[in-house]
Amino acid sequence: MSKRDLKKYVAELTKKQLEEQVLDLYARFKEVKVYYDFVFNPKEEKLIEECKFKINREYFPAKGRRAKTRRSVAQKCIKHFKQLGVDYPIIIEIMLFNLNTAQRYSARRKVYDTFYRSMIKSFEELVDYVIEHNMQSVYKEKINNIIEIAWEQDWINKSAFEDLRF
Repeated sequence: MSKRDLKKYVAELTKKQLEEQVLDLYARFKEVKVYYDFVFNPKEEKLIEECKFKINREYFPAKGRRAKTRRSVAQKCIKHFKQLGVDYPIIIEIMLFNLNTAQRYSARRKVYDTFYRSMIKSFEELVDYVIEHNMQSVYKEKINNIIEIAWEQDWINKSAFEDLRF
């Protein structure tokens, strides 16, 4: 069904029928419930803290466990925030937190080539997102700090970070 067909279908429904469909969607699909729960009671701080906890745990797990350093954990949080319509400065802060946490980890532990490739991809997405929202002047210092740390830690792809500087 195309968006145009959906609009036509919705326009033909009575208010009561539309209410019933929305309530049915809310009951059937977790994503719809999560969306409406957020829209009517946006606990952004709680979501941010949960996300930061997950990212931090990826690099610094509970005692006796090995760090997994999966980029996908942060990416899932970021994607979820975008779907909910969270303000872009919050999304940028999560992107920055992910990179800063990864750099804290790499300062203490040996990392592998896949880690560096993963981090440059995250950094590139951060820079693109900042540019997309015209926030270069606000985040320039934080982005430059990430580049400087990559150089200080002698990351194998440090020049790729430098190339993305704005």
